[in-house]
Amino acid sequence: MAPPDAVARAARALRGGQVVVIPTDTVYGLAVDPTQPGATARLFAAKQRPRGVALPVLVAGPDQIEALVDAVAPPAARLMDRFWPGALTLILTRRPGLAWDLGGDAGTVGVRCADHPVPAALCREVGPLATTSANIHARPTPAAAADVAAELGAAVAVVVDAGRCDRAPSTVVDCTAGDGSVRLVREGQIPWAGVKAAVGAPPHR
Repeated sequence: MAPPDAVARAARALRGGQVVVIPTDTVYGLAVDPTQPGATARLFAAKQRPRGVALPVLVAGPDQIEALVDAVAPPAARLMDRFWPGALTLILTRRPGLAWDLGGDAGTVGVRCADHPVPAALCREVGPLATTSANIHARPTPAAAADVAAELGAAVAVVVDAGRCDRAPSTVVDCTAGDGSVRLVREGQIPWAGVKAAVGAPPHR
């Protein structure tokens, strides 16, 4: 667990629209408060990420997604119940009027509830966070906080060090189909077979 003072400094930086490095249950991540003007633009710049690649959003739990998504279909609800908190990102239909600049498809939003106390605490205190892995785009993500800091330099305001973070990335599942099916976008920590079993219907790959 990271020192409480580091988490407090990260919360202050997030509220100021700055980019912070946080540990997760997968890899170190870059995070910003998407409600702060210019914050996601700073994140895209820090990572050198193409704007066509959307930023997912970390939440403290299912209650925080109500303001983000249009509706949670039964397959998505079953996946949240089975795998959250954990390494599962769900792509859902974005709530009309949600004007956050996340890049990518403005009609959808990827959401995840990480199984790690630091993002959970920050999401409870600050709100949902736009996030991505803490690396320059297309490069490997360093497992150590010091190496992340060295790679990203002054582009990040705070680095929350919680030891090594070097697990597989989250599994990404698209739940936007209107017919109740789900689609695998990326297989990560959670096997696709487990996703299909949790949905309880024959999803398509």
